[in-house]
Amino acid sequence: MAEVLLFHHALGLTEGVHAFADGLRRAGHTVHVPDLYEGRTFADVEAGGAYAQEVGFDTIVARGERAAEGLPEAIVYAGFSLGVVPAQKLAQTRPGAVGALLLSACVPVTEFGAAWPEGVPAQVHGMDADPFFAGEGDLAAARDLVAGAADRELFLYPGTAHLFAERGTADHMPEAAALCAERVLCFLDAVKG
Repeated sequence: MAEVLLFHHALGLTEGVHAFADGLRRAGHTVHVPDLYEGRTFADVEAGGAYAQEVGFDTIVARGERAAEGLPEAIVYAGFSLGVVPAQKLAQTRPGAVGALLLSACVPVTEFGAAWPEGVPAQVHGMDADPFFAGEGDLAAARDLVAGAADRELFLYPGTAHLFAERGTADHMPEAAALCAERVLCFLDAVKG
């Protein structure tokens, strides 16, 4: 079974993030879910994003890097939205990564290196009309990430919701979330860190 380091989104470490992690655990995977916000949660993405901006994105990423310390190198890095930033950075820069799961966001690969590391499979999940994912460059970055790579996939779901895969949010889309979870579990079964 795979070992996963899962980073939360701008709302903080919510019950929905815990529920997603628990679903992976029920399938037999080991999942670590650090709190990058030190106990704070927010009711909307704008307020959570403002907090991240106030603290500093570099600080949020550094907290993510510290969360990886002491964990095995053979790990899958996963993140929801804001959490994709530390997940993607670790997948690209920490030796031994066995995969990356990027939900509702994707950063240009060049932010963390010249190229995506060979042999590190990835899945990117997002809604095709999500104003954050499709409208702010993440979709273009995701298309670049998967272009010509047999072990990297982009899954687009119809809709405008941003945090579609997390139950408990206003954005939750049950059918898309279920399909996303199914694809994530297939990915984890295949990588088996």
